[in-house]
Amino acid sequence: MSFGAPAPESQQPDGFVFSAENLKRAKQIIARYPSGRQQSALLPLLDLAQRQNENWLPRAAMDYVAELLEIPPIRAYEVASFYTMFNKAPVGRHFIQVCTTTPCWLCGSADVLKAVKDETGLAPGGMADDGSLSVIEVECLGACVNAPMVQVNDDYYEDLSYDRMVSLIRALKAGEAPKVGSQTGRKGSQALSGPTSLLDPALAVGAPAKPKASRPKAEAKSAEKAEPEKAEADKVEAEKVEPEKADPAKVEAENAESEKLEAPDGETAKGRATAKTKPRPPSTKDKD
Repeated sequence: MSFGAPAPESQQPDGFVFSAENLKRAKQIIARYPSGRQQSALLPLLDLAQRQNENWLPRAAMDYVAELLEIPPIRAYEVASFYTMFNKAPVGRHFIQVCTTTPCWLCGSADVLKAVKDETGLAPGGMADDGSLSVIEVECLGACVNAPMVQVNDDYYEDLSYDRMVSLIRALKAGEAPKVGSQTGRKGSQALSGPTSLLDPALAVGAPAKPKASRPKAEAKSAEKAEPEKAEADKVEAEKVEPEKADPAKVEAENAESEKLEAPDGETAKGRATAKTKPRPPSTKDKD
């Protein structure tokens, strides 16, 4: 975040130019963009100017960058005033930015801010008389999983508490270089109790893939048992779709057997049919 209000005229330098090294770097950055599109280099050049000028951006530096890019100074002013990464007023050598947005607040950022006040005597927006420290309260810095945390210049210090913040400030005052990142010793954003999964280094990103392991015996046995059952089910389903054609000879035999069982006194249907069609012998009455 930033000291957003421009510094008073008494703190504004008379002029600004890039050092030989930074000018060379600025030209390399500008060369990345096609002719007529040099304005695209505005952000990185303003950042370069701020870093050269003890982490703040005076008006003279903005004017210089605008001239270098052949754009109106207002273009540099509007960009510098929009992005909170640009400080328009002097800040301390150690610029402490305390995040107090909801995730950090829930995890104890109020204690962290209190530690800063107790150890430095500075309220948010204040700077030490010797210019060693300045403090500001900021919105989310994007490291919520390791809350609460602070940013000091370009570095993040995470998993803080009141005591850890006090130790951090004392180390900065002593000219030491505190360990960046989590102050509890955990790596990255893993669980506080340590990693719980993907413990095998062979599973790390970039590791060669392992061949698939053979199926367990129980699984293989189950699969073997399921195959015949599936085949039988497929057969039944096929029979439903296409019924088996009846054998004519078999049907005739079955019908004959059925008629035989139904005929009285052992008489067959064929016999009955013959009796009905056989001529009747002439009677006495016929002779007369």
